[in-house]
Amino acid sequence: MNGIRIVADQTDRAEWRGGFEERVLAGYRAAGCSEPLARALLERALEGIDGWTLATDGTGWIAVSVTEDAGAPVGRIHDLTVPRGRAWAERWCAGQGAQRVEVRLTGGGPGEFAHYPVRGQIRMRAAAERPELPPGLAVRRLTEEEYPAWYAAEEAGYIGDIVRSGTLTPEQAKAKSDQDFARYLPQGYRTPGHAFYVMEADGRAVGTGWVNHGFLPGVTFGFSLEVHEEHRGKGYGRAAMAVGEWATRQGGDEAMMLNVFGGNDVAMSLYDSTGFAVLDEYRSTGLQAV
Repeated sequence: MNGIRIVADQTDRAEWRGGFEERVLAGYRAAGCSEPLARALLERALEGIDGWTLATDGTGWIAVSVTEDAGAPVGRIHDLTVPRGRAWAERWCAGQGAQRVEVRLTGGGPGEFAHYPVRGQIRMRAAAERPELPPGLAVRRLTEEEYPAWYAAEEAGYIGDIVRSGTLTPEQAKAKSDQDFARYLPQGYRTPGHAFYVMEADGRAVGTGWVNHGFLPGVTFGFSLEVHEEHRGKGYGRAAMAVGEWATRQGGDEAMMLNVFGGNDVAMSLYDSTGFAVLDEYRSTGLQAV
């Protein structure tokens, strides 16, 4: 695309960065985040910003980078305000060896990225002040003896979710799973701030939960609220959301956050109906080598 140039001037970069940060903050505020939480999410969104390549056509900005994900180079479009600038960003990423390109959308619609498949969403909602467990459902802590079998099932499910989302191959998904579990559960069952639950009905285990209290200011992250396959379709999915709210308040937090993978329409519908707002949406597509 004619007229687009790489930005080297630090004054121009500072001008762009100020506007970018305000736009990201506005998106999080609009989704109902507290100011401390919006600022914490902004910090995560800015990770690696000094290494991003910035370009402009004089009317807007394009910010891109290429990083490695599970052993494969991935292009990332961090910002795009140049009209029809997506093609330039894709060519730049492909020229750096990226095999696919990903975008994180905060607030608003998909715009130029509507044809990129949805790979995942981060959602959040405020927990009720005094959430109650659903009638007939009991919750207990997962025991340390139960942890290895839970871990194996959780890992297999996570790998399957990644593959079904269309993001990575099975081999890449396994590598990502190993990295993520090592990052979030470095001490396994005894990792501080993490709690593991078993949901029971009529004395039978119908699902499990894994949450991380204090994940962000005032936020419990629900890594997993899983209903066992043989008990799905019985209303336990909505009950699991109530358990998540209960666990959030048990940990002293005010809001619950979770991730949903692209392609999981059942979960997305459940989260829509239970009031979980989309904070970030991740979309990606493959790239042709240049």
